[in-house]
Amino acid sequence: MTRTTRLAVVLLLNLALVAGLVVAGVGAHSLGVLAAGGDYLADAAAIAISLLAIGLAHRPPTRRRPSGYPRATAYAALVNVTLLLAVVAAVAAGTGHVHDLPVLIASGIAALVMLGGGLILRGDAAGPGDSEGDRANMRAALLDTLADSAAAGGVAITGAIILADPGMAWLDPTVALVIAAVIGYQAVVLIRQVVIALR
Repeated sequence: MTRTTRLAVVLLLNLALVAGLVVAGVGAHSLGVLAAGGDYLADAAAIAISLLAIGLAHRPPTRRRPSGYPRATAYAALVNVTLLLAVVAAVAAGTGHVHDLPVLIASGIAALVMLGGGLILRGDAAGPGDSEGDRANMRAALLDTLADSAAAGGVAITGAIILADPGMAWLDPTVALVIAAVIGYQAVVLIRQVVIALR
């Protein structure tokens, strides 16, 4: 499977998830589920940016652009790592952690779908002609997808525990902070790669 095909499949997964969350949110009258749909719509935009950047990077040079667009994928990685840091901030703040049944079900499904997307992207092997920007772009897309899976899974699991035992409410911010720390560390490593690619 080519790199663009992998990204296109994950884009379609995101869009299908958005459509499902909107239908579920409207049906359940749940703003939390609708907000999750908005989050995955932003992720779909990030994947679309990655696809656009790959297309630009592979365009042949023209008279107007004699060197082509060699940094397009590095800039896409920069946009995506910025979105990844926004996910870290949202997870750390506990945004959207509403513990009612529709949100828990939607979060569980979203976690599985995004995990599947992460596995698709993880299978992308770096090619001999890949630039640092190409690798950073794919890593940003992978980390964003896995971050969403972890955040949604954290909401589903801790929410189910708290729904069963409200005395365990302390678990929610604890899990959110652990997820944010792991994603944040990966984002910092990725920023270093992006900076190197943009030199």
